[in-house]
Amino acid sequence: MPSKEQRHSLQAPGPPSNHQANRFLAALDPEDFALLEPHLEAVILPRGTVVYEPGDPIRYTYFPHDAIVSLVDVMEDGRLAEVAMFGREGLFGLLSAFVSREAFGRYVVQIPGTASRVPLDQMHAAIQARPALQRQVLAYNEALLAQAYHTVACNAVHPVEARCCRWLLSTHDRLDEDALPLTHEFLAEMLGVQRSTVSTVLRGLQGSGLIEQYRGGIAVLDRSGLEQAACECYRKIRFRFETLLPATYAASEPDQGRLDSSAQSVRLQAPQVKP
Repeated sequence: MPSKEQRHSLQAPGPPSNHQANRFLAALDPEDFALLEPHLEAVILPRGTVVYEPGDPIRYTYFPHDAIVSLVDVMEDGRLAEVAMFGREGLFGLLSAFVSREAFGRYVVQIPGTASRVPLDQMHAAIQARPALQRQVLAYNEALLAQAYHTVACNAVHPVEARCCRWLLSTHDRLDEDALPLTHEFLAEMLGVQRSTVSTVLRGLQGSGLIEQYRGGIAVLDRSGLEQAACECYRKIRFRFETLLPATYAASEPDQGRLDSSAQSVRLQAPQVKP
């Protein structure tokens, strides 16, 4: 794992990008986006990249395009607990940076892809200068706190099967495809359970025709069935995002049935670039 200095000092250019692939940026007023655009740069986030460790200075705010990043709390014994998930609907590297400017958890890339980022000082200046941008940031922060609130409650009271369905749906919402490049090991870490437990749960979901497992990933076959099997927390979290940020969250898609061979292939992992 790169050191704190390496994670922030090694900067390779990302691909040419449409920054408005991030729905938070796309929903901004044109004047607000124009203020941020000159300072945005595209970066590649490979799977497993640790963008920030607890206590790291936050120097950039990130706006994922197709990447998905998890905020996890790291216990002293090395166990992990996911607190929040970030995708194209939002941003990360801002909520804890208003005062301390330090990350209060590990930000790790669970689905590889690209993102836009802006220096934190530029983000703060834009928020102070543009009231509409400030309102949207506050709305996102409220939705994010609601997500963390429901996630904590969910982890405490709901069975792992329902939590797994919630997690798969939340990931599916943030992608444009039914093929989710997720391993059993990573899913077990995010759910805070043994890998063998995840394997048992996924076999059950596959036996029910809700998903199909393939090498290196999971395909969603019956989204409506997954929603019925998920706990209430998925609907509560989604409702909060759709209420506060109606232009940024993914709309429900009708069940696509079984995937064709192209949809079942996992996207190629991006070349290693340090954020």
